[in-house]
Amino acid sequence: MQASLGAVTELWRYPASSLAGERQEVISVGWHTVEGDRLFGLVDASNNEIARPDREAKWHKVPRIRTRLSPAGGLEIAVPDGDWLAAPGADSDCAVSAYLGFAASIRPFRRENAAPDYAGPLLAERYVKAPIHLLTTASLARLKALHPEGVADPRRFRPNIVVDMPEVEGSFPETEWIGRKLAIGDLLLTVSEPCRRCGFTIIAQDGFDHDPAILRSLVRHNAHNLGVYCTVDRPGRIEIGATMRFL
Repeated sequence: MQASLGAVTELWRYPASSLAGERQEVISVGWHTVEGDRLFGLVDASNNEIARPDREAKWHKVPRIRTRLSPAGGLEIAVPDGDWLAAPGADSDCAVSAYLGFAASIRPFRRENAAPDYAGPLLAERYVKAPIHLLTTASLARLKALHPEGVADPRRFRPNIVVDMPEVEGSFPETEWIGRKLAIGDLLLTVSEPCRRCGFTIIAQDGFDHDPAILRSLVRHNAHNLGVYCTVDRPGRIEIGATMRFL
């Protein structure tokens, strides 16, 4: 058996695209996605434009809106200094609109994602991503070495799985694993492609400031990339502390 590469230190799902993620102790991974991941989106209610924090400054506050799924699987959101509110709904849309300064609305991508009494419009999913986004602390350390003044916080990059592993001098190691197969607990993955970063990575969130040099460093030193996307060879349930190894 291959030696362990490292151990899982963070697990995340993102119930609503572009809004803050929900940190987990355990995640269940199916063939196509993490359970509870990217079920909802946010739009400008005046024109149905989907939130794009990577491209437009009017959306830059969106990643500070917290999300979670209730025990029953319903979405709940909270703007900064606000209470948790069920979403989609009039109260949650009112809170988000007041926070952003224009009329905005949370909507499901599929009817089954919302509460049974939801009768509002659906959103077209903007893109189809690989099921899992994996990031190592070794790559975060490499980014920090290139940009010491910056904050290489995983939240900038929205991974599902963060694996703690020793630094590899001069390397973003997982970017070199394309085509390799990994086991993380019972979950089996194939590393399919590098994750090309966008302007979302530079946006301020709680605990760190707006920082364009984060993206410039990745453009210059790793062809725009940080972390990798993976496809699922065998679904599984993984928890904090699970070890990762090559197959």
